[in-house]
Parts: sequence; C-alpha cells; structure tokens
Amino acid sequence: MRIAGGLLAVATLAAATACTASDQPAHAKTPTGAVTSKHPTETVKPLLQQALPNVKGKTFTSVVVDFPPRARAMPHRHGKAFVYAYVLEGTVRSQLAGKPERTYRQGENWVERPGAHHLLTENTSRTERAKLLVVYVSNTGDKLKVDDPRA
Repeated sequence: MRIAGGLLAVATLAAATACTASDQPAHAKTPTGAVTSKHPTETVKPLLQQALPNVKGKTFTSVVVDFPPRARAMPHRHGKAFVYAYVLEGTVRSQLAGKPERTYRQGENWVERPGAHHLLTENTSRTERAKLLVVYVSNTGDKLKVDDPRA
C-alpha cells in the first residue's frame, strides 16, 4: 500500500511539474540554483571605428557597454589599447590589478593603461541598468577585449 501511495505521489508531482514547465518559456526552465549563482553579463554596442589619420597604425574605437542589473564582466585585458571609460548611467564597480576597487557613478570616468588587467567590472544595482561609453586607442587590427581563461 505504501509503495502504491508513493508511486501515486510521484506521478502526481511529475504531472504537476510537467504542466507547470510546459507553460513556461524555454529560458525559465533553468533550475533556480543555476540562475542565482550566475550573474548576467554585459553587451557591447559598437558606435565608431576609425583609423587615426595622423597616427599610423592606430585606430580609435568607441562602444557603449550595457550592464543589466547585477551584470558582471569576466576578468579581461585590452591588449595594448589605451582605454577611457565614462559612466553614462547607473553605478559600476571596477578594479584593475594592483589598484584598489573603486565605484564610479554617472558622469565619472577612468582610464586604463595599455596592458592593464581588469579584474572586476560590475553593475552594483539589483534593479537598474548601468551603461559605459568606452573609447579605445589601439593598434589597428588588435582584439579590443580578451577574457581571462576560465580556471
């Protein structure tokens, strides 16, 4: 009797779960633990890329980097590029290797020297977006962002 009752309970739970899961969009089927442990990431929208006419071999590139709430970028480098970042909206926490962690708000900015290792870049808000205007002066043809290999 207990086995039959247990099988009935499992069948009822499986049916309820199947009905609930089929009503959800595909992205909502991820287990809750996976959603809470992983941060969203940034998206990059290119604005302008132009070879510098008076500096042979160098290119000026500008992009808008959009961080949804709680988004975090992978640790990365920008090769030999000189980088300028300006906070268009929201609040961003940033840290370069060998430097203290800093929080930047709308209207604030920073620079990254060529070869800098960017350890942390994240939106500090759980509800609001953050956006950066990022400008690179790089060697023409160089990759502008290289994520660290995952450990």
